[in-house]
Amino acid sequence: MVRAPTRDCGAPGRHSGAVLKACLNGPLTLADHPGVPVTPAAIAQAAAEAVAAGADALHVHPKDSLGRDSLRAEHLDPVVRAIRAAAPGVPLGVTTGAWAEPLPATRAAHVTAWTELPDFASVNWHEEGAELVATALLGRGIGVEAGIWYPDAAAAFVASPLAGRCLRILVETTTDSAEEALVTAAAILDTVRPLGLPTLLHGEGGSAWPVYEYASALGLDRRIGLEDVQVLPDGSPAASNAHLVAAAVRPL
Repeated sequence: MVRAPTRDCGAPGRHSGAVLKACLNGPLTLADHPGVPVTPAAIAQAAAEAVAAGADALHVHPKDSLGRDSLRAEHLDPVVRAIRAAAPGVPLGVTTGAWAEPLPATRAAHVTAWTELPDFASVNWHEEGAELVATALLGRGIGVEAGIWYPDAAAAFVASPLAGRCLRILVETTTDSAEEALVTAAAILDTVRPLGLPTLLHGEGGSAWPVYEYASALGLDRRIGLEDVQVLPDGSPAASNAHLVAAAVRPL
């Protein structure tokens, strides 16, 4: 295992008192956007460019040879290693989404097989086996970001014995509608606020920039990148993750 020194992703960011995380690729492929990085080298380059543009932390989805999300060590380890070299000291997180591996026990087994450890990983609390996967991550010393997409998942997380051991709450609004996203975000935030955990809020598609602005107004951590949105605040196409990050660090 090789882990570079990292900044605390829960600490204030360089630009606005809150962390700005760049989400570089998500489950997307080059067919979705020509700037989506899929190989370890391309992901590492995108990471370095995003950090240079103002990102404080990174979130990536390792891919297999066909460009599909993978949790296997043979795919994750080279990505983590390449990013550590290209962006040393920058907090790095990965997905554990069930779409990459449906069986919770297999997802947990993949976590135990990693040799290049990320700093944290997102665990979607509405997915079957969330606590099993989170326990595997915590056992490796990897921080857990609790991905909360829905109000009922927020309630389940608050009741979980693992809640207090998690690094951060990752509130994800999954609707394209800005109005619906803001209503859902407010409901989730009301539920998880008593835990007092650092919280990151983000939207996607048509809700990405409005939710980003809302998170900024609340002083929450936030994220931006091609995983979430492929246009700039004015609706013009974004060429890259760095393009989106550069727009995010400017006042909206």
